[in-house]
Amino acid sequence: MTIDMEVKPLAEVTTEALDVLFQKLGAVNATRFLNQFTVGYGNYLEEREALFGHLTLDDLINDIKKHRDQSEANR
Repeated sequence: MTIDMEVKPLAEVTTEALDVLFQKLGAVNATRFLNQFTVGYGNYLEEREALFGHLTLDDLINDIKKHRDQSEANR
């Protein structure tokens, strides 16, 4: 048995695939599914260095402990 399949342009395949996703999953879940494939933006390493580069490991641990203590005190 042979299957003769038409090769469609990628834009057409994408449109059909999105239609199926939205019909089967609904708008919210289809969007959530598609969002896992986005590349994102920015430079994480540069942002991390700008935010935390001046802190030592001990500074970070102390901040975490302080935050935990404050959270427990507010309960």
